[in-house]
Amino acid sequence: MRATTDPDHTILLNESISSYEICSNDFAYNLICVAQKKHLSLILISLPEESGEFMWNHVQDLEIAEKDARCHAIAFSPDTSLNCTPNKVTICAAIGLRDIKLFHTDLNQYSGVQSLQGHSDYVNDIAWVCEGELLASVSDDFTCKFWNISTDLQNVITFCLSSAGMSVKCHPEDTNKVLVAEKRGIVHLYNVRSKQTVVSVESPKFPLMSADWAHSNRLFVTALAGGDIVTWDLSRPLTPVDVKQVHEDGGRTVRLSPGSSEIAMASIGRPDLTLKVFVAKSTVPLIESPLKTYGGLAWHHRLPYISAASDRKLYFWKVQIK
Repeated sequence: MRATTDPDHTILLNESISSYEICSNDFAYNLICVAQKKHLSLILISLPEESGEFMWNHVQDLEIAEKDARCHAIAFSPDTSLNCTPNKVTICAAIGLRDIKLFHTDLNQYSGVQSLQGHSDYVNDIAWVCEGELLASVSDDFTCKFWNISTDLQNVITFCLSSAGMSVKCHPEDTNKVLVAEKRGIVHLYNVRSKQTVVSVESPKFPLMSADWAHSNRLFVTALAGGDIVTWDLSRPLTPVDVKQVHEDGGRTVRLSPGSSEIAMASIGRPDLTLKVFVAKSTVPLIESPLKTYGGLAWHHRLPYISAASDRKLYFWKVQIK
């Protein structure tokens, strides 16, 4: 029988969680957006390293008006801040089949919603790029689209893909480039300004379900494909530098730790819908825990915690990394 790791902290909500995200901004790093049946819930947490105990507080609900209201991707705008008056929170959410919504709130009286329309199929991932000037989205319609958020919310650039777009990621140190991962196993690095491909790598397995870009090293890229975690060094892109067999029956998502000098990777996959956390060069998981359902995976951006959503619960594990 496999050893499992119990979470250190748990938030129990009233409804099941379809997706969530933890804000990565310096002035809102404890703000979490959780998608539930008909609304997005904004929650503030405090971890023991900050306040001596784990605490959380429900701040506000943002209504989702669409009939098909399931939200499956969330991204906080880079200008989200709780250190100004009034507060400024902007959230992008992929909702239903092909809708992208922008939610604006000050966490008090004001809230507003805007729509981006142009994809013809399911939107799998979204990310803010070019310091928040543009929003990127990837879809089952074989495109990566860029939307001008600073002016008229129009689709200004479209990259055509050879298969469904599964992940799109930006990098805080290289804001004009974007990482785009395709389901058939190809990962592209695009320069948004020049509209050119910088480099592409290919996974030895497919389908590719998720990819991420290390914040601590912009040359370090990883993908979850066919149940394996595949890692590349973009300075030597011809072959992967590491391939880990992690999920025998296929993986769902992978996320790299944002701030540590020792890169850790967390993934969720089957059998038994299991969370696993590894340091980059190890094959022995630091954390392994079964989940009831899948509702997302996210690292805290200041402290070494990995979190995962399952059914109505949001779990947090402290990870022992350098």
